[in-house]
Amino acid sequence: MNDAERRVWGRLPDGTRDSLAALPASDLQTLLLSVARMRASRVRPPDLLRRWREDRFVRPAPSDPRALAALEARMWRRLPADFEGVELSPVVPLGTCSAVTPQSQDRIVSTVRSAEVVSDSTNALAIEAADRRLRQPAGGEVHLAACHRMLRAQRFPAGFGSHFRLFTLVSSARDTGSGATEARLLVRHLSYWQSVLPAEARPRLMYTVFDSPVLRDRIDDTVAPAVHIVEQPDRQHGRGYYVDGAVRIAAGDGDEIGDGGFTTWTAQLMGNAKERCLVSCVATERLATILGPEVA
Repeated sequence: MNDAERRVWGRLPDGTRDSLAALPASDLQTLLLSVARMRASRVRPPDLLRRWREDRFVRPAPSDPRALAALEARMWRRLPADFEGVELSPVVPLGTCSAVTPQSQDRIVSTVRSAEVVSDSTNALAIEAADRRLRQPAGGEVHLAACHRMLRAQRFPAGFGSHFRLFTLVSSARDTGSGATEARLLVRHLSYWQSVLPAEARPRLMYTVFDSPVLRDRIDDTVAPAVHIVEQPDRQHGRGYYVDGAVRIAAGDGDEIGDGGFTTWTAQLMGNAKERCLVSCVATERLATILGPEVA
């Protein structure tokens, strides 16, 4: 436990923590909803205005929704036909990120109904992809896209909000050996980003290989001839979160606007180590800021 947790539990009678942890999920949910209802009954209109002004989770985004809509409409128009769009729910099952990644649940806004607010739509799309893959023949493929607002609990540096929009791609397919599946998925994602990002943004696609000689060979003989991409050999960010390799998308004077890589998420969800999953995303609000009036 951290200091804040120890302080709170220390104010409660001995055994409270163990008793709550032992409750069935439905009973714990009933208890928490009861507490939330009591707390909400004490809220007065001036309290709402104060929270609206001060709470980083509820403040509106500073972006121009018209410019953002124009940019995202361009992305949807140019999405390949074999990518299916998904309109995600605002919430996903509790543990959607922490169950398959090293991410701490402390960075996620959890609810009292065994759910959490979407903090990374690539995780949500991976669950949808795994569900669809399990209903396909082994040789099938799933390619999904979503544009959704994320909410994250950790504090970001000045200039970055707690909620932001991402346009995300997730692809899942069975390994066919020699890195061929990984190369095919990389070409799909990178070709799309190369085609859809406006030239005015001066986009750059970069890759990093994490201890996978097979993937390096496929980038050299398959990916690089199809997509203009440069190596970022010193990158360590994302190692352990991504496997085999990662991609980075930058624009303007080097501002990072997107990220991605291979994950084990659909393999874990499906219980099949042969499943390959590639995720990638672009922060549309950050891109719109770089483009300015050129968005449309």
